Amino acid sequence: MNQKITVKSFQQFKNEGRKITMLTAYDYSMAKIVSEAGVDSILIGDSLGMIMQGHNSTLPVTVDEIIYHTKCVVRANKNALIVSDMPFLSYHVSVEDAVRNAGKITKESGAEAVKIEGGKNVINQIKAVIDAQIPVMGHLGLTPQSVNAFGGFKVQGRDTENAKRILEDALELEKAGVFAITLEGIPEPLAKEISEKLTIPTIGIGAGKHCDGQVLVVNDMLGMFNDFVPKFVKQYADLNTIITDAVKSYVNEVQNGDFPEEKHTYK
Repeated sequence: MNQKITVKSFQQFKNEGRKITMLTAYDYSMAKIVSEAGVDSILIGDSLGMIMQGHNSTLPVTVDEIIYHTKCVVRANKNALIVSDMPFLSYHVSVEDAVRNAGKITKESGAEAVKIEGGKNVINQIKAVIDAQIPVMGHLGLTPQSVNAFGGFKVQGRDTENAKRILEDALELEKAGVFAITLEGIPEPLAKEISEKLTIPTIGIGAGKHCDGQVLVVNDMLGMFNDFVPKFVKQYADLNTIITDAVKSYVNEVQNGDFPEEKHTYK
């Protein structure tokens, strides 16, 4: 990746039929690796509530926490488009809240776009944020901030009525001016239909191969957790085992007096 990726690049990639790559990152070290590896976009997701903070949902994450982690990522980034999630209740209450918080996130963190979950129910907030010259990525399907309303992290759009609503929401979001839409946890045929009907890009996570791009939580795809692996995650490495073995070796060497050796010691 030799040039800066922007929201306009996303549209160009869709027009050219070139798939878009996106990963989450929440800190400088990981963002530096992800950026230098050539990913198109880095998402500072409110998934940090689960990945970094150990919560069982994304709901506790605050605007200030999103800003903190985005700042860390921005310092490491080279050319990827930086997108930050707007966390739960940062845009739900009013249009004014939505614009104020989106502006705070972009102004204080260096994010180049924000991601907002929901369709028609938040369309006025999305329009207002876009009118404030802040690019917005939509998010439909399994929207994690609605986990309590859904009764858990469940695939959405399997029945005809729900599928129709998601498609209608996608068309409304495009009309409102979002530059892309994340489709999460929906059946592949529905994601394919939406991707073909929209002129803007779709980014899938658990939505099959027909989306215009893909996003994964970097810790998931690197195999840093082994207690639960979602069906849609491909683990490209097994860092849990590698890191565990490394730490065990360190503990053993320190306890046995094998570390530090002379070459690790100043004279």
